[in-house]
Amino acid sequence: MSWLLSRFVAGLLAVVAGGLAGLVIGGERSAFVGALLGGLFGFSALLIHDFLRGLRLMRWLRGSHEGMAPRDTGFWGEMAYRVERSLRGLERAAEVERMRLAQFVSAMEASPNGVLLLDASDQIEWCNARAADHFGLDPQRDRRQRVTNLIRSPAFVDYLQEGNFDEPITFSEPRGRGSLQVLIRRYGTDSKLVLSQDLTERERSEAMRRDFVANVSHEIRTPLTVLSGFLETMRNLPLTEVEQRRVITLMTQQAERMANLVSDLLTLAQLEGSPRPTADKWVRVASLFAQVETEARALSAGRHTIAFADAGEAQIAGTETELQSAIANLVNNAVRYTPDGGYVDVGWRIADNGSGEIAVADTGRGIAREHLSRLTERFYRVDTSRSRESGGTGLGLAIVKHVIQRHGGELDIESEVGKGSVFRLVFPAARVRCLNVSVAVTASESAELSLR
Repeated sequence: MSWLLSRFVAGLLAVVAGGLAGLVIGGERSAFVGALLGGLFGFSALLIHDFLRGLRLMRWLRGSHEGMAPRDTGFWGEMAYRVERSLRGLERAAEVERMRLAQFVSAMEASPNGVLLLDASDQIEWCNARAADHFGLDPQRDRRQRVTNLIRSPAFVDYLQEGNFDEPITFSEPRGRGSLQVLIRRYGTDSKLVLSQDLTERERSEAMRRDFVANVSHEIRTPLTVLSGFLETMRNLPLTEVEQRRVITLMTQQAERMANLVSDLLTLAQLEGSPRPTADKWVRVASLFAQVETEARALSAGRHTIAFADAGEAQIAGTETELQSAIANLVNNAVRYTPDGGYVDVGWRIADNGSGEIAVADTGRGIAREHLSRLTERFYRVDTSRSRESGGTGLGLAIVKHVIQRHGGELDIESEVGKGSVFRLVFPAARVRCLNVSVAVTASESAELSLR
């Protein structure tokens, strides 16, 4: 209350001072009138002074509030201080709310699901980028538009109008690129929150899982049927020794085929379920080549010309068993699908950027361009009959793809019908080192086979 006391004292002093001045000027005859006029004059001067101070505060309030409020004493100073403090508090609170709103909007934008806000009239108030993509909307242009004018799927319109939002619905997205699952929840005063989720990848994964199970069942059933038939034949028919040996040989082949299939399935499961290989265990490329070469020559039985490059002291950081499996799958495929008398070359080189490359080239029948993108799919075969005759399981290239991706690299495939194929495993520079660079590069140049 100090400002009230100061106001009272200032007013009293102004009246007294004015009265004394009027008394002196008016003399004895008009002392009373002079004192009254002087008091009124002093009081008026005080009012004018207050009016000017109030006007300064009013101008500041009507402006942008930048800078400090007028710094006066007394009543107007107290009022300016309190008004400025209240405004600054409101500005800070508004800034906090703006930051919270920005964070909320940012979180909604980062959501993997679409978020669409509707008012009580089903007009769009806001949507994130994911919802705009799902429904084909423009977040700015379509604001305040009725949602059923923009999303005309009968399933969605019926769902919205029925008002029963206990369960989500699924329908094709407006542009026909996949399936959407939509769930609506009420909030506020009959406003609605529309959540959308793209089910395309999930449905594709489910389809791949069903196909995988069906393929595995078929691949295992085939050798089991053959084995069962042969066993039935041996039990019910009197076979000669030669026939028995032939039947046992065929049964052994089918058993090996089934064992290879199970082994590849287990390898895939292990690759998908284990962490990526560390980059601190180094494996010599030459050792990998030596192990794979022995297996490849045994599989070829002298029917092909097989050449492995001298990798020198080149090393790759990773898991030896996985790397050997990937290289072996590529080399064994090259041997299986290359006619007798053909060539299989395995090369190694270090590129200028430091990456390492293992190239497996053959002079086989080659693969048509339309099949190249699907070669690494499980059980995908260009020629089903030839694949089964060669003893392949249809999982080899899927294993190769998983291995090279786990090592941070990529599988590159080039092929031309009638000229052969080249499969390249490209490893990043961080996983490649060589103590004798010149030997490794020269060896790779001599071993790489171009398509002819």
